[in-house]
Formats: sequence, structure tokens, C-alpha cells
Amino acid sequence: MSDGLTKTAARNIFYGGSLFFFIVFAALTAHSHYYIVNVSTDKETFTDSVRQGKHVWEEHNCINCHTILGEGAYFAPEMGNVWTRFGGHDNPEGARAAIAGFIRAQPTGAPGRRQMPHFDISDDEMEALIDFFEWTDNIDTQGWPPHPSG
Repeated sequence: MSDGLTKTAARNIFYGGSLFFFIVFAALTAHSHYYIVNVSTDKETFTDSVRQGKHVWEEHNCINCHTILGEGAYFAPEMGNVWTRFGGHDNPEGARAAIAGFIRAQPTGAPGRRQMPHFDISDDEMEALIDFFEWTDNIDTQGWPPHPSG
């Protein structure tokens, strides 16, 4: 009798383990998809303006510098919670004016400071971009990012 693992037993462990972990992977993927589609995405407030704002975000490649919900570059501030940081829940109109004013005031020209380029964004595009920020801020991120400052 052999003290080691037989070739057949090793093959069965390999195939059985592979099948087990494939099933676990498939189940976790299905659960994640279900959660994203049915729980965390607010479909009712995903308006045409929010879609247009997402398009503005993508068209100007904002993700090359900013993160949104932790996805993107870390050169500039997180934008997934910008609505909260500018006080949008307490003063929506003030937050809209502040966000639009900040974006339109770029670049500041301060030496030694990271600078955001100036984008020629129309008033409609700006409103849509701010709607996108508001919508994104209201996504249930389960506590991400960990600090309100981004």
C-alpha cells in the first residue's frame, strides 16, 4: 500500500476543488449582479438629465484625474460624495451654485497647486453634470468612501 496520494485521487481532488470554487464564483457573481440591479441602483431617479451628466463626465474624461466611488485616478478629489461636501442635502440650490462656480472658475492659476483645466461646458451640461453628482451621492455605497472629505 502506498503512503502518498495516488494519481487518481489527486486528479479527483483537483477536479472536485475546481468545480466547487467555480460554483462559489458563479454564485457570488450572481449575487453581486442581483444586488447591483435590484438593491443599490435607484432606477427611478436615473433621469435623462443624470444620463446626460454621466455622458459629460465621460466626454471630458473626468475620471482621468478624479475618482467616483473609488474608481478612477487619485490625482484630484473623490466626486462620488461632492453633493454632500457642498451641502447639497441641506441647501440644494446653494450646492448647485457652488459646484458650478467652482468648475467654471478653473483653472485658478495658483503656482505649485494641482490645477483642473477649464472646460467649456454649457449651462445645460453643467446642470446635467450636477444632477449626475447628486444621483451618485445618493447611491448606497455601504460606507465608501470612508471619510466625507473623500
